[in-house]
Amino acid sequence: MRPALLLSALLTAILMGCGASPKTPGRPTRTLTVFAAASLTEAFNEIGTAFEARHPGVHVMFSFAGSPMLRTQIEAGAPVDVFASANQAEMDTLVAAGMLGANQPQVFLTNRLVVILPSTNPATVGQLQDLAGPGLKVILAAEEVPIGRYTRQALENMNGVFGAAFKDQVLANAVSYEDNVKQVVAKVQLGEADAGIVYTSDAAAAPDLKTIEIPQDLNVIARYPIAALADSQDPELSARFVAYVLSLEAQAILRKWGFGPAD
Repeated sequence: MRPALLLSALLTAILMGCGASPKTPGRPTRTLTVFAAASLTEAFNEIGTAFEARHPGVHVMFSFAGSPMLRTQIEAGAPVDVFASANQAEMDTLVAAGMLGANQPQVFLTNRLVVILPSTNPATVGQLQDLAGPGLKVILAAEEVPIGRYTRQALENMNGVFGAAFKDQVLANAVSYEDNVKQVVAKVQLGEADAGIVYTSDAAAAPDLKTIEIPQDLNVIARYPIAALADSQDPELSARFVAYVLSLEAQAILRKWGFGPAD
């Protein structure tokens, strides 16, 4: 072949190589966006990995935060396929706005509250009554998020046992109010407080912390609903994910992370 023709052939091959390449085998071709309460972080990451393994070509992208913040983002038009909330109130708001369409929220787990302490327990907190002790530093979630409201309900329950002023005394010891439960855990782990109140699932995900159980008659049961959004970009895949979360396999993962079954 003459040099000029050879050069032309090489240039053609190079230009063709710069065009669209075929899809890489195994590369995700469908993305499912899931907004989920912060307390679901560890369990849902594991569930997402298992779901992807059963649906080749699918990538599950999570956004974890306080449920009210996630609901606000959905109302503002964030592209979301599935929403899992730590309380019913956020779902009810979306139902009223017609954002779930025919997708009725389904409760898929329950959770309870527990007191967490730094591993060294420098304040020697040993019982629930100690939370009201003078000078104790307590970190709680803000009242606007589900865990914050559940915490105040539990403290109200304790008033009947430890005295009518117990709740106010504990709140007076609060040194900060956090936007989500994971921030409460992190600050107690860092030693920025002597105690905090979180979900039992969050304590299970932080085995370095000490805990004090809250008796059943004083505790609060949190029920978590899940639903696909009406404007999901992939309704069929969204329905599959919700169904998987409700499956025995996914429920076993949730139990492993400290959650209780839906009642």
